[in-house]
Amino acid sequence: MKAADPARVIAVARTWLGTPYHDQASLLGVGCDCLGLARGVWREVVGPEPFPIPPYSRDWGETGPREVLAEGARAMMPEIAPADAPPGALILFRMMPRAIAKHVGIVTGPDTFLHAYERLGVIEEPLTSAWRRRIAFAFLFPAR
Repeated sequence: MKAADPARVIAVARTWLGTPYHDQASLLGVGCDCLGLARGVWREVVGPEPFPIPPYSRDWGETGPREVLAEGARAMMPEIAPADAPPGALILFRMMPRAIAKHVGIVTGPDTFLHAYERLGVIEEPLTSAWRRRIAFAFLFPAR
């Protein structure tokens, strides 16, 4: 599977900067959560979403045996080692030790990433060591 042009992924992701945070939404400039941001970038870079996202609660998957986000991404995107995640990669974060990965971001540079964060909306910020150690999975957007 050929990967999408990372410069295009980053350019599209940056158009979402400033979009307010809104749980379960995916509307550029109107509102999105972290998954909604990834879905919006997918639609622009890859094409229509391959399947509908079922409703989910804020506390979904705090624990449990299944890595729901990773399984979904793995079905549609080439997986890469988290340490090798280049600009343009989708990264999944484990927000607490032993919890499943449930936060999503997009790498925008060697030390920066973009994500939707509650109360802040879509922001680009440093990929600090605190964020890096939480990366559990990484994927590449496929070419259209």
